[in-house]
Amino acid sequence: MYLLGEQPAYADQLISRLQSIPGKLLDGLSPCGEPLQVERSENLASDLPSNQLFIIDNGLLHALVDERPLFYLQEGDLVGLRQGIDLPSCRYTCDEPLTLIPYARSDVFKHIYASEPRQELFIQYLVGHTALLSDALARIKQPEIRPATGFKHFAKDDALINQGDEADHVFIIIDGHAQAFVDGVKVGDVQKDEIFGAMAVFTNEKRSATVIASQACTVMVIPKDQFLSLMESNPRIAHSLVESMARRIDLLNKEITGLRQSS
Repeated sequence: MYLLGEQPAYADQLISRLQSIPGKLLDGLSPCGEPLQVERSENLASDLPSNQLFIIDNGLLHALVDERPLFYLQEGDLVGLRQGIDLPSCRYTCDEPLTLIPYARSDVFKHIYASEPRQELFIQYLVGHTALLSDALARIKQPEIRPATGFKHFAKDDALINQGDEADHVFIIIDGHAQAFVDGVKVGDVQKDEIFGAMAVFTNEKRSATVIASQACTVMVIPKDQFLSLMESNPRIAHSLVESMARRIDLLNKEITGLRQSS
């Protein structure tokens, strides 16, 4: 198995070591049939018998998880371990000819468990692949918000943000209540758990309103870049933001309607 993208040196070393294990696991076991030639496949798992495992003798097999390319299997890799197990979808495709050597699934496991050294190798093989995927996830995962450096406390009447300021952070009121003002005129309230300050982040413009604490507030402060990354990776945050903006637009419309009626 080889993960897509650039790998650190230690990952390359582990991949090389894992690549040699399937051959050792199957040493002394005869294939259950002639090599299988696959010219092209969009879903190889559906084309293969579930009672067999295969060693890739030649060619590349691409793996897609949730339809996203994640890794590929190459010569010496074992194919078919996922067959018959209820796991998240993983689709294998090949665009060029692929040669697979078939082994009876039951015979493979009997062969492995008949020898303690082979059992140990098999464990190394499974754990090694898990480690590779975990390491890749750790390297691409966005950093979490760290509460120790991401919270600020404001007293009543303190300005949380000021109209005309640069927009380099987004905020969430964790506790308390605030009010939004444009040119000194109140245009809305900011409730607990609401996200504010995002509009200017999206438009790359200066703050369009001043937000003042109407009571003591605790606010989570999220850097702009981190917030945009969180928006992409966490739909709940996006949903909360849409709700917050919708409430503010509704309140602003009511304010405008009230002003028109009183004039």
